Amino acid sequence: MTDSKKILPTIDNMSGMDREAIKTRLSRGASRREVMGWLMAGGATIAAAGSIVSSATSAMAATPKKGGKITFASDLHGPSDTLDPGLNTSTIDYSRGRAHYNSLVQFNDDTSTRPELAEEYSANGDNTEWTFKLRKDVKFHDGSAFSADDVIFSMNRHYGEASTSVAKTLVADVTEWVKVDNHTVKAVMAGPNGDLPKILATSNFKIIKDGTTDFQNPVGTGPFKLKTFQQGVRSQHVRNDDYWREGANVDELEIFAITDKVARTSALLSGDIDLMQALDPKAVPQIEAAPGVGIWSVASGAYIGIAMMSNSAPGNNPDFVLAMKYLQRREKIVRSILKGQGTIGNDQPINVAYGPDFCADLPIRDHDLDKAKFHLEKSGVTEAEIQVAEVAPGTTDICLLMQREAQKIGLKLNINKVPNDGYWGAVWMKTPINVTTWNMRPTANVMMNLAFAPDAPWNDSLWANERMGQLLVESRAVTDAGLRHEMYCEMQTLIHSESGMIIPAHRNYLDAKSDKVEGITRMPLGSLGGYEWPEFAYRTDV
Repeated sequence: MTDSKKILPTIDNMSGMDREAIKTRLSRGASRREVMGWLMAGGATIAAAGSIVSSATSAMAATPKKGGKITFASDLHGPSDTLDPGLNTSTIDYSRGRAHYNSLVQFNDDTSTRPELAEEYSANGDNTEWTFKLRKDVKFHDGSAFSADDVIFSMNRHYGEASTSVAKTLVADVTEWVKVDNHTVKAVMAGPNGDLPKILATSNFKIIKDGTTDFQNPVGTGPFKLKTFQQGVRSQHVRNDDYWREGANVDELEIFAITDKVARTSALLSGDIDLMQALDPKAVPQIEAAPGVGIWSVASGAYIGIAMMSNSAPGNNPDFVLAMKYLQRREKIVRSILKGQGTIGNDQPINVAYGPDFCADLPIRDHDLDKAKFHLEKSGVTEAEIQVAEVAPGTTDICLLMQREAQKIGLKLNINKVPNDGYWGAVWMKTPINVTTWNMRPTANVMMNLAFAPDAPWNDSLWANERMGQLLVESRAVTDAGLRHEMYCEMQTLIHSESGMIIPAHRNYLDAKSDKVEGITRMPLGSLGGYEWPEFAYRTDV
């Protein structure tokens, strides 16, 4: 085998410019394969390129530096911002929650799970009982010890008629949380569910201190303590020096939102912020050409949607809904609006990112003006209005494209642009037609349960289908792969055919960061590595 050093030097022996070029390409989201291709184009063998990239990756994964401050700008905030995990609905909420709290289990980059506050967990033979053994060395920010009582309190907040939890449907089949001893809890299920650890790893199931009612200044067990929190303004977080594991690499975090996408990008380019959520795809060339910054793109099942509410006109008219779905120019949306940073959607939330649960046999609904006009005329609707905020990059342009297509079939579709600030509390699910965006969830069942279960608080279009609810519950207990796939295809077909939701495209998580910040993960369930950055990010210039 050819010695790689005879072709190209290892990362440690390369010139500073070459070494930094490789590390920069990797840190900006380039895959190992892409960087290897670049090296091989310069004359390296496969073995040499692989060795160099491995060395570069190892260099990037060196012990994080400690100190400094990271400033993060999200794209949305408002008066509904909260530190109550059960009410979290936005990236800014999830990021603050990740800084402040921990969960029983957490995600790996491949969406498998590993222990967090639970040092181990296991199920009985048929997945009807899950036991969690808790860590004994964990303290809350006020110095009090973490115990089973805190877990029981945190989980019980998701039950009962008085519960305000937005994720309570996900744990509805847990009939009881039992305290076995001071450091062991058990979840007793109504039926088999192998997905429980992944459900508990999602952002709404953070562990809070027993008895907590004040969420303006709550205590958690997380890597950062809260310094200040102003809803709709900003929060500041300082390192928790008594954190139970290595983490909290920087001294301080500052989290706020810059709702204008151009201003947000400018803030990154000028160095006023270190991390930004939701880079406009149109700005990718600008970021790639600028020194000191880079994109962070992760393919996922996240999507942009247009919700037509089934409880009011015109969304309660099936022909109008179908007409709107046939207007979508899906390929153009991905190619021209998302600039290739996404995949075609098919009016249902599951795509290839969900693996075997994706129904590839369901035909893509083509752009068809003849069918759109037929259903529009049948509906009798001649004018409608959609409330549009830039809830995800490209949302407004997607709606403007739909407006132009609507004109071709005689529909006057008015676009009412509304502010991002406060959108989720004031507009979403409160007007006849509005836009939405969803992050990818860890399983297809969780995704469809949150957004399309008949009684789900976040059912964007208020579509209530009894068969859908039945399938969601029954599929959790199915172990036969063929039957499971059949059930998941039926659910996706129901959503595609009958719900009031248009899903023209799935989007990559497209964010951007300073080259001086490393440690961002690639977990595909949310922005900047699934919100894991607060614990693991660090500065290279301290």
